[in-house]
Amino acid sequence: MNLKTGLLLAVCCLPLFCQAKQIAIVIDDIGNHQRDLEILNLPGQVSFSILPHTPYSQIFAERASRTHKELLLHVPMQALDKTKALGPGALTDTMSKSELQTTLGHALASLPQVKGVNNHMGSELTQLTQPMKWTMEILKKRGLYFLDSRTTSQSEAQNVANLYGVANVSRHVFLDNNVTQSQLQHQLEELKSKAEHFNYAIAIAHPYPETVAFLQQALPELQQQGFELVPLSQLVETKYIQLAKAEQRQGE
Repeated sequence: MNLKTGLLLAVCCLPLFCQAKQIAIVIDDIGNHQRDLEILNLPGQVSFSILPHTPYSQIFAERASRTHKELLLHVPMQALDKTKALGPGALTDTMSKSELQTTLGHALASLPQVKGVNNHMGSELTQLTQPMKWTMEILKKRGLYFLDSRTTSQSEAQNVANLYGVANVSRHVFLDNNVTQSQLQHQLEELKSKAEHFNYAIAIAHPYPETVAFLQQALPELQQQGFELVPLSQLVETKYIQLAKAEQRQGE
């Protein structure tokens, strides 16, 4: 393990973040339905990840930008289950470097408001080093961060992002794999527990009506409970500020 990798692991694994108990919630799978537009009414600094080339992707991005909501591109990536429909703008394991980078470039060009990218599905592609290298080349050129949705524990995405100097983080909790009230509350408590331990935590949720109704009530309570809801990029920036400080201490 080299010094850079060791420092990255230290920043990722230890509670180094200076702002106490920050939470970022990313709602992805945005863009297929008109009802997605109503999600912009959620309180606080929720971040949204938009599927490319979908019916409501651009109007959502335009409205979100007017209200200063943070946006990501939710890039469909090859799943282990090859029967799953990936949707437009998908990156697959059969693509050449040129095909993959052109496809990703077109998706990013359609949504210039985004600050970062995360994977939609991708349980296969994020395990493959070469497609991840091609992906990170594009993100590095455009100054975008990467959020690993962690659809597989074998993901290589963050390792490759580190290799290419792409700022990156990964989610801690899926908030709504089960949308019953009790399970939504259970996952929120897990998220808050992670934030208590690390001083920050990241959740991914989806635009289900049950999730939206739950968050309408739960989000205003976070501040009262001592948590701060922040855009995802704020956690990304804090991570790399702490990394720079750790490198400086090593050099002293």
